[in-house]
Amino acid sequence: MSVIALAIFAAVTFQADLTAVRQALSRISWIAIIFSLVLVQVQIVVSALRWRFTSARLGHNITPFRAIGEYYIATLLNQVLPGGMGGDAIRAWRMRGIAPGGWKQPAKAVIFERLSGQVALAFIAVIGLSVWPFVMNTDLGSHTRRHIVIAVVVIALILLIIVWFKRREVTDSAFRADIINVFVRHNAWLLQASMSAIILFAYIATFFIAAQATGSNLPWVAGITIIPFCLLAMLIPTGFGGWGTREAAAMALWPALGLSSVDGLASSITYGWLCLAGSAPGMVFLALAAVKNRAGKE
Repeated sequence: MSVIALAIFAAVTFQADLTAVRQALSRISWIAIIFSLVLVQVQIVVSALRWRFTSARLGHNITPFRAIGEYYIATLLNQVLPGGMGGDAIRAWRMRGIAPGGWKQPAKAVIFERLSGQVALAFIAVIGLSVWPFVMNTDLGSHTRRHIVIAVVVIALILLIIVWFKRREVTDSAFRADIINVFVRHNAWLLQASMSAIILFAYIATFFIAAQATGSNLPWVAGITIIPFCLLAMLIPTGFGGWGTREAAAMALWPALGLSSVDGLASSITYGWLCLAGSAPGMVFLALAAVKNRAGKE
């Protein structure tokens, strides 16, 4: 799968005008980089707090510092390990000692936490798809093929979630109770929705800044139309940190706003390396964990 993603990335890159891509990347200012890196920190820290809240609802308390540290590590590893979810699996495994039962309960907290974010992303994508013909000032019949493809992707993701729930036997009382505790009871949905909205805004804003910094004069409407679908493309577990599928999506969607596919490619590449750079503090937390483990063995 990772080979496929790398092949996709290589294909879309070599098909583009590399000179134009380099020119677009050279336009990036330090102000844009700083703002983007700050937004990445917001993504990671609020995501860590969402995970801590989710875990607490399942009966496992994690200190804020440890939650943030583990999330930095997981985010960094998601960027560099195949599949884009290796860091999340390691996060669950590293938390296996916080409660009886080993890694299974922490894994459930990780899955629910990621599900909260993906539902929010799918929600904004559906809204964007619904308003697309109106905000783009196009006839309802135009771009029909593109709309169909996007609708199929969204429906496929929804079906995957439904299938996953069926496999987990949602009718089981214990699992149903976990769902209610995490997302419903005591207004949990309000906090989940609020944190997911903040995280999603930070993701979209980072992509938007990356696009503007490379010369794509994106209108604000891109934040609810084309950018969410580029983010959805990253959920396809075929490579490293969404590389390849994200670039392919950007090159396909940017022309819908009258921009070139090269602009989309440059925006996506910039977004990718900004996210990787923003997760760099994960190396510090990994080093601290290594020192702590060594001290514990001595």
